[in-house]
Amino acid sequence: MSEQWKYQLRVYLTDDLAEVARLDRTNPTLRALTDILIKHNAALVNQFDAFASYVAHAEAEGPENFPLYKWTKAVINDPAKRAKHINTFAIQISGEEVYPQAVADNLEAALQPLLGDKLITRITKHDTNPVNNPQVPSQYRS
Repeated sequence: MSEQWKYQLRVYLTDDLAEVARLDRTNPTLRALTDILIKHNAALVNQFDAFASYVAHAEAEGPENFPLYKWTKAVINDPAKRAKHINTFAIQISGEEVYPQAVADNLEAALQPLLGDKLITRITKHDTNPVNNPQVPSQYRS
């Protein structure tokens, strides 16, 4: 029986709208996006903020218990990577970070009209297949 991978959508916003989305997701400039997200019981999670939260939690609890701590800490401290992740938003659906392909495909289709309209600059879909995901570089392994 073949493995059923789950998926996550990510949207990339313009610099100014990424900042708005990080600070005030109810801002009217985001309405077209938030209306679609509400219809799909979905929410934006800023990638940089999620990484920073993981690092803060690890530091409070003891980083030795968090296998991605060193790598994530290096990412948030790297200005180029910060710039990359600050405009990136993962989409959670019904509180889940990953979801079935049909759910991801449906939301992706709903978001397509916003692509390139000075709101969403790019949409990507990522699966949970380990072959398609970066592994922790050796210098960050415990």
